[in-house]
Amino acid sequence: MSLDNAVWMLTALAAVVVLLTRMRLSSEHAQSGHAAIPLGIVNAHTVLGVIALAVWIYYLTSPAGATGAIALVVWWLEVLVGILILARWFSRPGKHAAEATGDSWAEGPALSILGHVGMLLGIGFFTWIVLADKLSG
Repeated sequence: MSLDNAVWMLTALAAVVVLLTRMRLSSEHAQSGHAAIPLGIVNAHTVLGVIALAVWIYYLTSPAGATGAIALVVWWLEVLVGILILARWFSRPGKHAAEATGDSWAEGPALSILGHVGMLLGIGFFTWIVLADKLSG
């Protein structure tokens, strides 16, 4: 498998994480037992993810150093907001009114940890790709 193919597969996984995070955080507002994440933060997380994906895909289709740098800045902001949301979940366990209801995705934060740590590692890989100019583009 070429490095370019690996980057495209990780880009697709990043898109899935952005979409699933939005779906999960949006649905949690209607459920009891979840840490209250303000909708503005959820929206910012989604918007950053969509912008990061768009700029990153543009970079992958026509590699230019400046575009890659812009994409990385937005990706790192996206990861930072995601990690802060995850940290908020862990730092406010007493704020849960009751056990979570209707969360058929997973019990507890395991899925969120997997997604956000995976994104952190993936964006670290994307950073290496851009800084080392590894795309064959």
